[in-house]
Amino acid sequence: MKLLIVDDDALIRESLSILLGLEDDIEVVGTASNGQEAYELCITSRPDIVLMDVRMPIMDGVLGTKIIKESFNEIKVVILTTFKDDEYIKEALKNGAEGYILKNQTSDSIIDSLKAVIKGNMVFEKNVAETISSFMREDNKKSPTDYNLTERETDILKLIGEGMSNKEISKVLYLGEGTIRNYITNLLEKLQLRDRTQLAIFYLKNF
Repeated sequence: MKLLIVDDDALIRESLSILLGLEDDIEVVGTASNGQEAYELCITSRPDIVLMDVRMPIMDGVLGTKIIKESFNEIKVVILTTFKDDEYIKEALKNGAEGYILKNQTSDSIIDSLKAVIKGNMVFEKNVAETISSFMREDNKKSPTDYNLTERETDILKLIGEGMSNKEISKVLYLGEGTIRNYITNLLEKLQLRDRTQLAIFYLKNF
């Protein structure tokens, strides 16, 4: 996993670079102090995942996430936050971030989160997930029934929103992974969404 660390605090950047770089399967390919630098490093270094702070000068993590995802949708972005700015987190979610973790976590917890995101999951610290779900529901203009989802489609959408992988969903619902993939394809077509991240956002907005 090639990792880019973005934070305007030099001590945090260096500490994370050292701690996370000790992992055999993590290669820190660069560090940046704002979203603009992160975008430029994505062009040259092509990381698999970006660990992105929110509040930074020149370009914050919200806009940084947006421009990275618009140009490199395959690059995963995980927001690293102190959880004081709900509006920042809300906008980062809309811009395509795959995870939201807190700065007071242990390095092992951060590593586990990054590995989960690389596998295709979304990662939310519990309090962050609850807050995101709350303010997304407040913004919602439609009822979930307006989308004509079947009970099984709703079950799968819920589990995607909770960050489960296809393998995990198949175990919970006692269905084959191929069947789960077919359901997800149907959900994307029915809801006119692009990818798994947007399905998770849809779930948080409507359930």
